[in-house]
Amino acid sequence: MSAVCGGPARTLRVPGRHGYAAEFSPYLPGRLACATAQHYGIAGCGTLLILDPDESGLRLFRSFDWNDGLFDVTWSENNEHVLITCSGDGSLQLWDTAKAAGPLQVYKEHTQEVYSVDWSQTRGEQLVVSGSWDQTVKLWDPTVGKSLCTFRGHESIIYSTIWSPHIPGCFASASGDQTLRIWDVKAAGVRIVIPAHQAEILSCDWCKYSENLLVTGAVDCSLRGWDLRNVRQPVFELLGHTYAIRRVKMQSCPVTQARSRLTATSASWVQAVLLPQPPE
Repeated sequence: MSAVCGGPARTLRVPGRHGYAAEFSPYLPGRLACATAQHYGIAGCGTLLILDPDESGLRLFRSFDWNDGLFDVTWSENNEHVLITCSGDGSLQLWDTAKAAGPLQVYKEHTQEVYSVDWSQTRGEQLVVSGSWDQTVKLWDPTVGKSLCTFRGHESIIYSTIWSPHIPGCFASASGDQTLRIWDVKAAGVRIVIPAHQAEILSCDWCKYSENLLVTGAVDCSLRGWDLRNVRQPVFELLGHTYAIRRVKMQSCPVTQARSRLTATSASWVQAVLLPQPPE
């Protein structure tokens, strides 16, 4: 894994664990949280790894074990030590990296595997959204012991849920039912349904510079970009992967370059493409 953009590759191998998600801390430069599972998440336990860069590569700052595979992780936007993971037993776990023991709290309402969790980037909200194989999305306030709302509509496994970095109370979800959906917390329902692929959609992400642009990655090995102002067809399609695209991230280069960097991971390789910004 690369710890610094443009810098040398820094790698840490953990025997018996397979990585499912990695997220950089929004507060501490270089600090990385990794959600892992035994046996590719099919059986066994999971471990949350907190890693810091050093001169020799990556060092383990702290680790937390859980009794099922961990599939995703997200950092708090108002506390540098707090993060949430989700797991194969249908639960979410709240951790504090300043404490060796944990978790601080467990939220258990989903009836099947929870494959995605995301903390709102709008600091005034402090809301968490989770997506599950039980075909539901749940909204959480980490200070409350139960979910605030359950969103239904998907007709298959939900693989990805992610908040808009621009629009308060708005998040996207991607599902095995081949749709990308845009939801509004205030309306407690779906705003837009996009039949984005003719295959299971495993991942989605928002552009950090355009509130209308998202990207999806699917089992059909393609990446597609979507402009919410006109969803009849994708604004771009990128081909080249030979395996299903499990996770996609759209990162931003400096504004003066007016470009976004798209990184997609499949079972075979990683591709980075510079995309022109869509017109506002």
